[in-house]
Amino acid sequence: MPPIAWPPWAVMWALAAAIFAACKWLTWRRTPAPRSPAGRQAAYLLAWPGLDAPAFLDPRPRARRPAPAEWAFAAGKMGFGGVLVWGAVPFVPADLPLLRGWVGMAGLIFVLHFGTFHLLSCAWRAAGVDAKPLMNWPIRSASLGEFWGRRWNTAFRDLAHRFLFRPLTRWVGPRAGVAAGFLFSGVIHDLVISVPAGGGYGWPTAYFVLQGLGLVAERSKAGKAIGLGRRWRGRAFTAVVVAGPAYGLFHPPFVLNVVLPFLTAIGAA
Repeated sequence: MPPIAWPPWAVMWALAAAIFAACKWLTWRRTPAPRSPAGRQAAYLLAWPGLDAPAFLDPRPRARRPAPAEWAFAAGKMGFGGVLVWGAVPFVPADLPLLRGWVGMAGLIFVLHFGTFHLLSCAWRAAGVDAKPLMNWPIRSASLGEFWGRRWNTAFRDLAHRFLFRPLTRWVGPRAGVAAGFLFSGVIHDLVISVPAGGGYGWPTAYFVLQGLGLVAERSKAGKAIGLGRRWRGRAFTAVVVAGPAYGLFHPPFVLNVVLPFLTAIGAA
């Protein structure tokens, strides 16, 4: 069956997988690790969603074993996501499709990013591999810089920092490097979100451009003077900038044409 005949959600997953595979290959090829066993290298390519190749491929045991409570917490997040997807979604009225789609998306994020990926991190760290969790309590972020730089999806942060921010900073300065990182993220999300949905083009890119502008405002003299990057003002500013325009990131064409059919395919709607 040609890709054009695939359901939109299958096109989304195929695009995401292809982009991720390319990024994974890039980080592996650009990380000389002659002392790393072949099995470790295969595991990095096939069994870990992170993109910090130098840490994962280091053959020295550097990771601290996760405590039982962390295992339980990771499993609990995955279970909570499953409850949202297969328990809550069916009870959302069918005449509220956007709400149904958003509940399902939240559940899928908990199942994958917060749950499954955290369990994988626990498993690899139990084996002595430096595989830090990709989600580091983003709700605790006191600034946009902290949210995007150290807490939300650190896999993409590792990739952008290594291959975009650092090289561009040497040539055009840190602000242009940050701008390029957010623009790149926007284009990638448009490709994975808007193309399968057949609509909403440019909305995800605009979302990430707004994140970059928010970061500039946060680090400006005026932003520092009013405390946009610290304490309660920083937390409030971060929540408004990140969550407020998220409707444009996961726009209605994506929710209606991709998310809801996928939820139906997995028996959740």
